[in-house]
Amino acid sequence: MIAIIKYNAGNIRSVENAVKRLGYDCIITGNADKIRTASKVIFPGVGEASSAMNYLKRKKLDTLIKSLKQPVLGICLGQQLMCKYSDEGSTCCLGIFDASVKIFPPKELVPHIGWNNLENIKGELLKGINTNDNVYFVHSYYSETCENTIAVCSYIVLFSAAMQKDNFYATQFHPEKSAAAGEKILQNFLEL
Repeated sequence: MIAIIKYNAGNIRSVENAVKRLGYDCIITGNADKIRTASKVIFPGVGEASSAMNYLKRKKLDTLIKSLKQPVLGICLGQQLMCKYSDEGSTCCLGIFDASVKIFPPKELVPHIGWNNLENIKGELLKGINTNDNVYFVHSYYSETCENTIAVCSYIVLFSAAMQKDNFYATQFHPEKSAAAGEKILQNFLEL
């Protein structure tokens, strides 16, 4: 069973629908036992970093997520919360990835919305994806590049479009909204 973490950050239903289209059973849950025993965990999100982290801490999901041993996929805000710190609300995050989250400069050109391609692609999550494939972004904050970066994108600055460390994977873009390329990435994750 695939667990999609419910933590009051939007966009969960589109992730659920994408997983089901690929033929996998999934549940949307904030229950620690169900998350802990799932074969894979997806940590999606659209929202604001500090309120999302406060919710995770209240429910003790912050320590649970960091302790997971099965493959975990963070999406959009999920990726940002897996970093060490976000400028959005001066938020200490989960610290899985050794990167900070910054706002795009200058502010009048954000958010970054739309299709863009990936560069410097590597790793099993992005197997079969190339620089001609476009994926869908919608975000005002970005994760800096670091040793955990497995793909970059350029929008005003170069940022981590995808990250990986041990069993933790993440994308700044929305694979569930990224057509064939996104479906391939989700399939890669679900087959890990």
